[in-house]
Amino acid sequence: MATRRFTGRDGTELAWHETGAGRPLIFLPGFGGQGSRLLDYGPARALAARGHRVLAPDSRGSGDSAATNGSPRFSPDVLADDGFALIAHLGLGDGDYDLAGYSLGARIVVRMLARGARPGRAIVAGQGLAKISGPQQGGANHRALTAIVDGATIEPDSPEARQAQMISRTGGDPRAMLGVLDSLVPTPEPALRRIDVPTLVAIGDRDERDDADQLAALLPHARFVRVPGDHGSALAAPELAAEMVAFLAGG
Repeated sequence: MATRRFTGRDGTELAWHETGAGRPLIFLPGFGGQGSRLLDYGPARALAARGHRVLAPDSRGSGDSAATNGSPRFSPDVLADDGFALIAHLGLGDGDYDLAGYSLGARIVVRMLARGARPGRAIVAGQGLAKISGPQQGGANHRALTAIVDGATIEPDSPEARQAQMISRTGGDPRAMLGVLDSLVPTPEPALRRIDVPTLVAIGDRDERDDADQLAALLPHARFVRVPGDHGSALAAPELAAEMVAFLAGG
């Protein structure tokens, strides 16, 4: 697995990791944003074995990516901007690559499609309609990060405490992770209906994001599948890897 670097639109030094050779597949990670972990845990090896060059970036402030280039805040939609910067750095034109994301990464895939990204195919996994089109801030992650950054007490055994433990395990910069959450932009339903890229929408059958089928129904060229697992375990399900391989092959 190789690690390489590129520059975001705002001058921030960012990193991506890759494995395999062949047609490029840019695979965006979930919250916590470490591409190396995404390549170790999930369908990347199966995809690489089937002729894909899988490229997984580290989100800014996580892994080997810097947080900012001196600015205290991120601009709106900064993760989508970072995705476009990677495509430009790689010199990829319309249709030259495929685009995938899991969880938060899937939300960014949708943002990129809505803003004009033209991959051959797209994969939106581990994400539902409400998270994509509704309010982007709030929730246990945001509350936990706000408390960590502000030095506030987090009640033991609360959802925020569990999220704080998860955040600690990622090793990311809490201030940068909060900035990422504050930068997120919703994609309204009319914009979803205009996305004409063939898209696989996949969700775990025990994932709490049970409105992924509603998301797929709004996308004109979507295929919807359920695979075994909850939000955490579905990423590693062999069934997800098999669905992704078949979809990218044109099945």
